[in-house]
Amino acid sequence: MRIPRELEKLMFFGIFLCLDAFLYVFTLLPLRVFLAMFRFITLPCYGLRDRRLLQPAQVCDIFKGVILVICYFMMHYVDYSMMYHLIRGQSVIKLYIIYNMLEVADRLFSSFGQDILDALYWTATEPKERKRAHIGVIPHFFMAVLYVFLHAILIMVQATTLNVAFNSHNKSLLTIMMSNNFVEIKGSVFKKFEKNNLFQMSNSDIKERFTNYVLLLIVCLRNMEQFSWNPDHLWVLLPDVCMVIGSEIAVDIVKHAFITKFNDITADVYSEYRASLAFDLVSSRQKNAYTDYSDSVSRRMGFIPLPLAVLLIRVVTSSIKVQGVLAYACVVLFYCGLISLKVLNSIVLLGKSCQYVKEAKMEEKLFNPPPASTPGKPLSKPQGKFKSTQGISTDESLSTSVTNQPVHQKENTTSLLVTSNSDQFLTTPDGEEKDISQDSSELKHRSSKKDLLEIDRFTICGNRID
Repeated sequence: MRIPRELEKLMFFGIFLCLDAFLYVFTLLPLRVFLAMFRFITLPCYGLRDRRLLQPAQVCDIFKGVILVICYFMMHYVDYSMMYHLIRGQSVIKLYIIYNMLEVADRLFSSFGQDILDALYWTATEPKERKRAHIGVIPHFFMAVLYVFLHAILIMVQATTLNVAFNSHNKSLLTIMMSNNFVEIKGSVFKKFEKNNLFQMSNSDIKERFTNYVLLLIVCLRNMEQFSWNPDHLWVLLPDVCMVIGSEIAVDIVKHAFITKFNDITADVYSEYRASLAFDLVSSRQKNAYTDYSDSVSRRMGFIPLPLAVLLIRVVTSSIKVQGVLAYACVVLFYCGLISLKVLNSIVLLGKSCQYVKEAKMEEKLFNPPPASTPGKPLSKPQGKFKSTQGISTDESLSTSVTNQPVHQKENTTSLLVTSNSDQFLTTPDGEEKDISQDSSELKHRSSKKDLLEIDRFTICGNRID
């Protein structure tokens, strides 16, 4: 009986994390792109003081803005009305299969989409003296544009299918689609779950619930446009919207309640998950961060805001016509309101995150960063004072574990990925490269109580398909 309350606390916190990353695309990203372009234009006035024309953070912002603009204009060639009538002409069972396939495809797209974007940011900001072992910036850029465009079309088909279900006369399609959520219970309840696996599933549920909220917003916008923004039609849509949200919440509660029951996991684990997300948020607030601090948290959840933002901008611009000075004034006021909401949400999230980190007693990890080595300096040997569980030194254990302890070697590779600080190139300057070999020897004997944080951030959590 404690599961619903603890689960919804985690969901509430995670949804606002996704909202923070989503609002960043609409509010702060245009301002950062404008400042980057202003610096690029006015650079001859100040002279070239360093080797870089733009800072790495500004390069990433410009790439994000250009991808958004290109994909927005490409979405104009996709006819929403034709897609709606094409889907509406299909049978109910065929639409049910299509909706299931779309959910699977969405998870697959999200799994490698963040890798494509991160590869673009890295190739655009890596030091010039490094040996390039990739295909280059331009191919990565076109791959990123193609990915965002295809993912936006996929989400549009999802929203269109949901819209057809809302407008069906007997509501049978909507009922069948909602019953699809209960299939998750069959696929996950009777499996063995560890704490890390449950954490990945919780992150996936957070991302899925936030995406459903945005899809419902798109469906409501399209329906209200068709009925000339009649407020009475909103009350017609409200019961269906509540049914979709209610079924999603009920399925998550039942699924997590039985998973924790069958695997002997207490309800307190959800407060640990929340503290882990809060730790990511607090630790990624660095002075020289290359992207917005919510990116690392959204990467852990597998949530990519760019395709969803492209689709929402396309739907809003086609549904709402802006004419006259008063309408443009309302748009400016709405934009200022979004910026205020983004700033307020960020402040509240940071305060709550600090509170959760203190309650979990994880503050010492924030002030103990792994030691860094300068580029070109030979790797220093481990101190040797850290003893392994068998009583031998660390240097000896590194050499013998390959032949004698293959199982422990696999476990150490997991911690090695974490200590490399996988999104380091997005949050630290270029010159400060971490010594991975030195870090692995120090964190090799970390206790099992801290295994919750030892998850590779580049493994898009929650996107596994069983």
